Amino acid sequence: MRHRLFTLPLAVGLSLSLTGCSQLPQPREMGDMALLRTMGVDRTGNETAVTVSTGPRAKGLQGDREDALVLAAGGASISAAALALQNLSDSYVFFGYVDQLLLGEELARQNVGPVLDHFAQSREMSPGAGVWVVRGDSAAHAVSSGDGQGVESRLATLRTDGEMGVASISRTAGEVYTDLLEWGCAYLPALTVGQDESAALLDGGYAVLKDGVLAGFLEGEAARGLELLAGRPAAEILEARLSDEDVNVRVTGAETKCTFQQNGLEIVCRVTVRLTGHRQPLTREEMSRLKEDLAVQETARLEAALERLRFWQADCVGLGPKAALTAPDQWQRLAPNWPDRFQTDAPSLRLELAVQ
Repeated sequence: MRHRLFTLPLAVGLSLSLTGCSQLPQPREMGDMALLRTMGVDRTGNETAVTVSTGPRAKGLQGDREDALVLAAGGASISAAALALQNLSDSYVFFGYVDQLLLGEELARQNVGPVLDHFAQSREMSPGAGVWVVRGDSAAHAVSSGDGQGVESRLATLRTDGEMGVASISRTAGEVYTDLLEWGCAYLPALTVGQDESAALLDGGYAVLKDGVLAGFLEGEAARGLELLAGRPAAEILEARLSDEDVNVRVTGAETKCTFQQNGLEIVCRVTVRLTGHRQPLTREEMSRLKEDLAVQETARLEAALERLRFWQADCVGLGPKAALTAPDQWQRLAPNWPDRFQTDAPSLRLELAVQ
């Protein structure tokens, strides 16, 4: 069978040539590109400051490594700062690999909206990038804290969910952007920069945004309570004292169900735990006492988180929208004033504990 080749008509080809249009983008060698992995964004006065890092770079064919390339520039917007970055490197600066976005606290206190807008609309940057707020510091300091090794591997460790992660809940720029659009509030993990010589990045709890602006931080027991409400508890070991022996308990799961009752929002949080490192089976009395102690502890965490979220009028885990699934008509009446109702009408809270 004879195959026919399809080609552009001559007039069309001449037209593309004369107008300067090309059918394919200009190719580039990978070695001629600086593949950025981490971006930090700060706001100082009227200027947006952008700091980027490539992470350690491959060199040659023997598996050698070069130090991370860190660049910083400013401008009236992220786009202007990104353009200025191109002039600071001999290599072509490519943003398509950015998978970690760090926001300085000062920027978060002003408005994170323009940054998230940029990631949502950019043709290079991905809304799937993990996003953090740098607590009490600038994003520039956090990005450059890794020196030649970069901070990419440390951020990947912090971002990992489950047993290997330090911060239980990771968020992407797209997830935070969507929550802000739909609920007017969102939560995301926070970082702090260590003060010792290593300047390591550390877990800093969670930042809560309200209308794109930082409302405050949750840490300690309140941060653990937020994780329970979100159904993604941290991998941690709790200790309980029974008779003359310590019992270790690992939180393995959480599930939150919300409904609208006559007296308002009802929250039921079911927490699953597993005993570890215990030699003898517990008696019925010991198991009952253990459940009571753990229930008190986990309920206090939930109450601590709810107290702060209600103070900020920030239902950032979507408790109201979850309850709306079972009562859409009632939610239609409550939704327009839900932030106010969430603050003034205390929800009822019940914890159910299951020991594996």
